Amino acid sequence: MPTSEFGVQEKYTYLNGFSCYHESEALPGALPLGHNSPQKPPFGLYAEKFSGTAFTAPRHENQQSWLYRILPSAAHKAWEPCLSKGNSAINFSGTDMQQIPNQLRWDPFDFDDSNDWISGLHLVAEAGDPVMKSGLAIFVFAAGKSMTEHEAFYSADGDFLIVPQHGVLDIVTEFGRMLVRANEICVIPRGIRYRVLTPDGPVRGYVLELYQGHFQLPELGPIGSNGLANARDFQVPTAYYENDTSTDWTLISKFNKKLFSMTQNHSPFDVVAWHGTYYPYKYDLGRFNTIGSISFDHPDPSIFTVLTGPSHQVGTAIADFVIFPPRWLVQEDTFRPPWYHRNTMSEFMGLISGDYDAKTGGGFRPGGASLHNIMSAHGPDASAHTCATEAELKPQKVGGGSMAFMFESCLMVGVTAWGLKHCQKVQEEYNQESWEPLKVYFDEKVVSNGMDRHG
Repeated sequence: MPTSEFGVQEKYTYLNGFSCYHESEALPGALPLGHNSPQKPPFGLYAEKFSGTAFTAPRHENQQSWLYRILPSAAHKAWEPCLSKGNSAINFSGTDMQQIPNQLRWDPFDFDDSNDWISGLHLVAEAGDPVMKSGLAIFVFAAGKSMTEHEAFYSADGDFLIVPQHGVLDIVTEFGRMLVRANEICVIPRGIRYRVLTPDGPVRGYVLELYQGHFQLPELGPIGSNGLANARDFQVPTAYYENDTSTDWTLISKFNKKLFSMTQNHSPFDVVAWHGTYYPYKYDLGRFNTIGSISFDHPDPSIFTVLTGPSHQVGTAIADFVIFPPRWLVQEDTFRPPWYHRNTMSEFMGLISGDYDAKTGGGFRPGGASLHNIMSAHGPDASAHTCATEAELKPQKVGGGSMAFMFESCLMVGVTAWGLKHCQKVQEEYNQESWEPLKVYFDEKVVSNGMDRHG
């Protein structure tokens, strides 16, 4: 079966399909029939429209949902700056960014049992501005405990693409519940309120926050109608609600990279039914249908794109989410690892499990990361180059037990002081160990097939 094997079994039900019109009700009859905002919705519920795009966005881009809830989201006290989450507000700030051309690589980031989901987020890199809805941010997270009881969170800045590397996230959202395990991802769009539980112990991973637009499936072009991440494999939570109108809840908002909090006397997870096109979803990376060359040459990494956040320039992404799963290599007379290159895109890589086939030296480890900013040269390390040039070119399965990924962006990303210094995970010898050992094989008298050019 083309699915991942998880140590923790699924316990929730889902709707299947990406960018589809879905509907769900936790209480039969809670969804109004025939219209969206009846004078008296069923069961005395409130109708609330939740818009992820402008009302007048083209139909194929429009993302909006109708929620039928016990109390509307507006029923709360005033927002105040949040000072109760340690230094999280500082970690979310991008005022200390450095845009540098050096290749960077980090050792695995530490686990942190003292933090929950919010305080465990650390901003590593960023480009853009959520005020202008442009750009992206990259975080790592490490948490050892569930969010405080009766507490919820949302980001007004952008969509959260969450990539767990270790552990299990049990996420309660306004639309229902999701269990997200290592080798799965989930996307929680801008504004959706949620609570993260850690039922299986410490968690660690990565987050790509997209300030601009929403994630889409990439166009398939000549590939045809199926392949890569198929729409049917995305899972959307089913309606779930808490009938709690007597407990004080705290809601925390990430708003222009700062935290605000407010209180209300009811659960934010009181949506009894919903329908629409704006909702959270998850995806098992094991279901990705890998495409590759069956003749010669190593194709562009764009063939491994799971989701894309396009810019206004066709074919250029503010953010692509790309994976490198287990796959067969069969190309003839070909240097099979990724080629050496300089790229107009910035590439932030992480490793969920195993070993990445283009970095065999052991410095790129699960829970770590690397960044090759715009036009910074990179490629296989010296060891990987030697192995690839001397290997017998027979059909070869690579990446067994491994899953690497890349956040790719057309923007030049800056790195925070936390990412460069305070985390104390930067590998100072990355360049020296990876590429300085490359040997000179050049001989002007010998062509690549071993024949004497002058003979």
